[in-house]
Amino acid sequence: MDNDSAKPSGGTSSAMPWLDDLKQLVERYKIPGIDFTALVDWQRKDIEAWIEANRQANEGLKALIEKRNEILRETFAEWQAAVKDMASTDALSKQAESAKNRVEKAVANFRELSQIEAEARTNAWKAVQDRMQDNLSNLQKLLQPK
Repeated sequence: MDNDSAKPSGGTSSAMPWLDDLKQLVERYKIPGIDFTALVDWQRKDIEAWIEANRQANEGLKALIEKRNEILRETFAEWQAAVKDMASTDALSKQAESAKNRVEKAVANFRELSQIEAEARTNAWKAVQDRMQDNLSNLQKLLQPK
């Protein structure tokens, strides 16, 4: 769903009805020097940036949980297989090889989980940084002498 479909015609946004109330107040009292449309757009973009940052963080957390659960299922299955193999004649050498493989896999899994977490954090922060940069640009424009 795009942003335009969420906005009622003539209003600012159904998610932010307080902005419509503020617009009516400004229009009623005709406060000079206030570009309400720009102000509302600025606030809407700020809120959208926070929503995007939360969406990115949520997706990252979901991916992290899914991967962790997959790792736990695989590890449990490997442990079950290792217990069954203990009854064989060459169980000691199999256990040593299995332990080595499990340690290597645990390190690889830890790296993958760390990478997923770092990517989620980076994506969420980028949404906020982009909006902050837009705010600085807008502020510079507003402070320019007319």
